[in-house]
Amino acid sequence: MCKIFGYECKRLLCNKFFIGLLAALLFYGWQVLDRVTILGVSHTAPFSPWSFGDYLARMLPLLWIGTLFFLTFFTSKAERRREILTSATPVSPSAYGLVRCCAALLGTALLALAVILLALAFYGQMFHWYNWSSLLLPMVLTLAPPLIFALGSGWLLGHLRPWLIFLWMLFPVLLMVLPLPEFLGLLNGSIFVDRPLALGAVDPAFSLPAGTAAAQWMVCLAGIALLASCLKKRKH
Repeated sequence: MCKIFGYECKRLLCNKFFIGLLAALLFYGWQVLDRVTILGVSHTAPFSPWSFGDYLARMLPLLWIGTLFFLTFFTSKAERRREILTSATPVSPSAYGLVRCCAALLGTALLALAVILLALAFYGQMFHWYNWSSLLLPMVLTLAPPLIFALGSGWLLGHLRPWLIFLWMLFPVLLMVLPLPEFLGLLNGSIFVDRPLALGAVDPAFSLPAGTAAAQWMVCLAGIALLASCLKKRKH
């Protein structure tokens, strides 16, 4: 299994697509940091959890697209034809699917880590600020649930019809222009702009309504459930 995992990781990470996507993420991320985040969000400091969360929310559509692009390696017509051969191996289809899922998750995590490290380097260079632990909560709540959901939903759609993955890439772009309610505000980052103003203080401490946090974890659980469902179907 370790050899299969290493092979799948090599397929995803050692190619021009991954390098190009990583370069695009870093370039766009630096533009956001240098032109938007540096000004602070809603009268907060550039390195506040609010401004950092806004930065991550702006990066989320590209990370979502990157996650789904990883899945296209596993759901294309050519890949489906190759599954006929892999099904003859001693490895069960569900275990093989789990390995592929872990490889895609690793690729997504590396892209997210690059985005996060870019922000931390920016804060250190521009402000000599290194209180990174204060950014942990917005980082986890903003990135983990939607990217896990992207993996689960994309895996399902890709096995139904491979072209559905490409349509699904537009979903976060649509969310960015929709007026979502507060409990869904982490999906498009609107809560990082609106809530500091609603709290009525200059650079308020980071806090989120319970409904908003609960909605994010529901999104995360939905993604996990979709993945489990897809792997269970492969078992039969």
